[in-house]
Amino acid sequence: MNRLISVVAQAGMWLAAFISVFPFLWMVTGATNTANDITGGRFLPGTNLFVNIAKFFELVDAGRVFFNSFFVAITGTALTLVVSSLAGYGFEIFASKARDRVFAGLLLLLSVPFAAMMIPLFVMFSGAGLINTYIAMIAPGVASIFMIFYFRQNTKSFPHELRDAAKLDGLKEHQIFWFIYIPVMRSTYAAAMIILFMTNWNAYLWPLIVLQTNEMKTITLTVASLATAYTPDYGLIMIANVLATLPTVLVFFLLQRRFVEGMLGGVK
Repeated sequence: MNRLISVVAQAGMWLAAFISVFPFLWMVTGATNTANDITGGRFLPGTNLFVNIAKFFELVDAGRVFFNSFFVAITGTALTLVVSSLAGYGFEIFASKARDRVFAGLLLLLSVPFAAMMIPLFVMFSGAGLINTYIAMIAPGVASIFMIFYFRQNTKSFPHELRDAAKLDGLKEHQIFWFIYIPVMRSTYAAAMIILFMTNWNAYLWPLIVLQTNEMKTITLTVASLATAYTPDYGLIMIANVLATLPTVLVFFLLQRRFVEGMLGGVK
């Protein structure tokens, strides 16, 4: 009976894995086929890969598009890591009467959907003359309430004895944060970096609203624009999706072990 349960469980996991991976596999194989092959349901690799790649680089200013995406993703991730980790560290380490009330108010704001804030944000950035700029794309996500919550929860596992010993050695609070807290919590930072990089890289709705020229478009908006043609070239769209996915896949696999440790609250 135990053997049967094990076989059924493994079969279920393999089925779930296949269902999860199937769209990605279809995207990769579709990048090697023509539009007619894809619409015809062909799932086998084809011979049109280099044709699709050449067509993509012919129609898209790939250098500019990927620069925009990398700049927004890397800058947004770095700024959010600094701001959110400082806030999470402060909320957990420094006790005060108002601390929990302020933190509860922040968590309450998580229930407000982003769609409800888009118009006020657009009016604010428009009034400041920041529409169609990198600042408009990056700034709204820098103070991420979810990331503040994430860092505060993980800071609970930070050994306070290290902080006390550092203060006895004469370190200031900012030195403790930069030279002790960050190295000890590197798994937490790695997990947060993966989440933030993917979020910034895949952002679509807000960039669609604030970006008004092709020179500022990110890869996500470019892929979407390729799919809105009257007769979409699915082979071109598939290769664009593959190229857009590669950076996030690379970042995830490079930091995969740290990601698991960070999500489990690992402290090194």
